[in-house]
Amino acid sequence: MGMRPMDTEIKIRMSPPLGLYTIVSILRNDHKVVVQNENVEEIEYDTPDLVGITVSLDVLPAAIAISARFRSRNVPVVVGGVHVTTAYNTIPQEAFDAICIGPAEGTWPDIMSDLAKGALKSVYRCTNSLSGKDIVPPAYDLIPKDKYLYSNIIHTSRGCPFKCDFCYNSYGDHRYVHREIDDVIAEIKAIGRKHIMIIDDNFIGNPRWTMELLRAFIPLKIKWNAAVSINVVNIPGMLDLMKESGCQGLFVGFESINPSSIGGVHKVQNDRAMYEYAIEEIHKRGFMINASFVFGLDEDTPEVFQKTLNWIVEQKIETITSHILTPYPGTKLYDEFVKENRLIDHDFSKYNTAHVVFQPKNMSAEQLYEGYIWIYKELYSLKNIFKRLPKAKKQWIPYLTFNLLYRKYGKWTDRMCKRFSYERIGWLAEKVSRYL
Repeated sequence: MGMRPMDTEIKIRMSPPLGLYTIVSILRNDHKVVVQNENVEEIEYDTPDLVGITVSLDVLPAAIAISARFRSRNVPVVVGGVHVTTAYNTIPQEAFDAICIGPAEGTWPDIMSDLAKGALKSVYRCTNSLSGKDIVPPAYDLIPKDKYLYSNIIHTSRGCPFKCDFCYNSYGDHRYVHREIDDVIAEIKAIGRKHIMIIDDNFIGNPRWTMELLRAFIPLKIKWNAAVSINVVNIPGMLDLMKESGCQGLFVGFESINPSSIGGVHKVQNDRAMYEYAIEEIHKRGFMINASFVFGLDEDTPEVFQKTLNWIVEQKIETITSHILTPYPGTKLYDEFVKENRLIDHDFSKYNTAHVVFQPKNMSAEQLYEGYIWIYKELYSLKNIFKRLPKAKKQWIPYLTFNLLYRKYGKWTDRMCKRFSYERIGWLAEKVSRYL
C-alpha cells in the first residue's frame, strides 16, 4: 500500500492482515499455506500450487503486476477482498485465473476442491447467508508478531447496518453479521493479552448483542478500543457498560461539522446538533476519542478546514483521522460522480483518501488537497497538541504518546521500531496505554 503524506512505516506495520490468516485457518488442516505481506517483506516468486491475493482498490494495479509474474510461471492466481466483492466488474478477468466474491468461508473450500480436480472456475461467489457461527477465527499462532506493532486485534462482527453513500456498504449484499460471543471470548483468551484492539466497522451494529458481549468482557479485566457510530450516546446504558468492561477509547465517524455535508451523503446516524453532547458524554466516562473527518463533500468550501480545526481544538478531541472524499467504484458516490463527469483521475493507486481524484463542487482540487495537508500539520503542531490536552490527567500519558510519538515525531519512533522491533515498541505502547 502507498503511504499517505503524514504516515510513516508504522502505518503499514500497525497490524497483520487478518483476512489472509482467516484463509489460513480454513485451509491449514489439509494444505500448507504461506502468508506473504508485501508491506513488510519481499514477495518470494516461487511456484506454489495456487496464489491468492487480497486487494483494496489502491493496490489493485500492484496485484495485477504480481499476478502476471506468478502466472508467467504457470501458477494460477485467485483475487479477492473487499473491493473485489463490492466492484468485481472493475477487475480485469484476464489478469487473474479466478475472482473470489464474498466471504472466504463460503468460497475457499470450493476453490481448493476445484483446484484438486483441475477444474478451477473463473468466478467464485458465496451464495450462502453466513451466520456468526460460520465465521472462522484467524490463525493467530502463525502471525510473525515481530513484524507488527499490534497483533492483539480481533473482529467481533463483519459489516455495518448503515449505508453511507461514500462507503463500500452503500450498495450490494454487504451484510452485518456478529459472531458468537463464546467464540470472541475464546479468541481473546487465546491471544493472551490484556489490551485488545477491536477492528469492527461498527462495534455497536447490534446494540443488544454488543451489551451482552461487554458483560462477558468484565471478568476478563481487559482494556479495549473500538470504532462506533455516534449514536452510541443514544443507547441507554451503553457507555456506562463500556466503561465497566474496560473501554479506553472510541473511534467515531463525525465526518463533517457541516449538517448539509452530512445530509448530502445520507449519513443518517449522524445528527450535528448532538456532536458536543456526544463528546461530553464520551469524555465524562474517561474515554479518548479518535475522530474521523472527510473533506471535499459537496457543501464544503475552503473555509471548512479552519472551522473544523477551531472546533476540534475547542472540543479537545484527542486524535483525528482525516480523509479526502474518495469515490470508490461500487458505491453510490462513484456512480453519481461518473454520471456528473466529475472524475479527474482514473489511476486506482491514488484512491486511498489521500489524493483528489474528482472535481470538488465548491473549491478547487488544489484547495482541497492543500487544506487536507494543512489541517493535519496544524492539529499535530506542538501548540495544538497542548491546547487539546485532556482535562483528565490520567489521560495525559497515552494522549501524549500518540500525539507526539506517533504523529508529531513518528519518523523517530519508526526508527526505534526498526531497531528494537515493532512488537516490542507496540508492547511498550500497550503498557503505557493501560494508565488510562
